Amino acid sequence: MPGKWSTLEVVCHLSDFEPVYADRMKRVIAEDRPVFMSADEQRYAASLAYQDRDLEEELSLIEHTRNQLARILRKLPTEVLERAGTYRHEGQDEPRTLERLLTTITNHIPHHAKFIREKRGALGLRDQ
Repeated sequence: MPGKWSTLEVVCHLSDFEPVYADRMKRVIAEDRPVFMSADEQRYAASLAYQDRDLEEELSLIEHTRNQLARILRKLPTEVLERAGTYRHEGQDEPRTLERLLTTITNHIPHHAKFIREKRGALGLRDQ
């Protein structure tokens, strides 16, 4: 489908942004009100050779990043979810709690999985 990412490109996007969010969450846990810079998903896709990357390697990176962060989060008291950092995007500063960062990254894969399903459907492929 023209103008849409391939399945591999979607997985590469997810793989690139898992560590971005993991870093943000770790910084909220460890630092007082850290500032997060934005990351441009289109520039990542255009510059980081998504079409040449290995699907299994990308999926492994997602899995390992999530597993590591889950181990960290399980050890924290619930109050830590209220800690926040500041997301800086286009000159605007917006607070981001650990809970909001966690919710965003938790929903990231399901959000993009629907695009993969749509592409597979358009190609006449059924989910296994």
